[in-house]
Amino acid sequence: MEEKKKVSQLFMIIAVIYVTCLLLSNLIAGKMWAVTDSITLPAAVVLFPITYILGDVFTEVYGFKKARIIIWLGFACSFFAVAIYLITIALPHPGYWENQGAYAVVMGTTPRVAIASFMGYLFGEFSNSMILSKLKVKMDGKQLWVRTILSTLVGEGFDSIIFIMISFWGTMDNSVVLSMILYQYLFKVGYEAIFTPLTYGVTGWLKRKEGIDTYDYDINYNIIR
Repeated sequence: MEEKKKVSQLFMIIAVIYVTCLLLSNLIAGKMWAVTDSITLPAAVVLFPITYILGDVFTEVYGFKKARIIIWLGFACSFFAVAIYLITIALPHPGYWENQGAYAVVMGTTPRVAIASFMGYLFGEFSNSMILSKLKVKMDGKQLWVRTILSTLVGEGFDSIIFIMISFWGTMDNSVVLSMILYQYLFKVGYEAIFTPLTYGVTGWLKRKEGIDTYDYDINYNIIR
């Protein structure tokens, strides 16, 4: 089946869900979740893996070129959101409003954490999409579960290592940083593995509804093309 040239209504709906999950993940990342006495994860882990699942759907159904657009769209929206948060924090507030500090804590971010978030996102999402795209051609579109898990192992690995290393290395004991990377990585990979049946259902339904099943033969994987 040939790839359609126009952007469909379903494509737009999924794109909006993808960007929404990404923006919410960045917003709730400041909340820490005490899973156990020794394991602490950012609250964003309950939502952020969905962006990888949707990224798999985009690549599997529409191909890398369409997924590349969505990944950059998510990056642009995240950058815009952070800029707006910082601008609103800097706006003068009336003396009777006592919530400025709380607002700044929740909505604000440091340049180091922002850079870590953006870099982890780009490396993680693009590596995930590229690997899934190449494996689909190599495996003739079979064994989707193998392809999604393998691409997630790499993509989430990049995201977890880059984000936590840039954000926290040198600010706490190295063993704590490494354990944060490990636990976050295992959680996110397990999350997507559990939702593999849902990925199968959504991709199969979309292929039937859209009438497409894109294979990325001889495409350019330049991320800024």
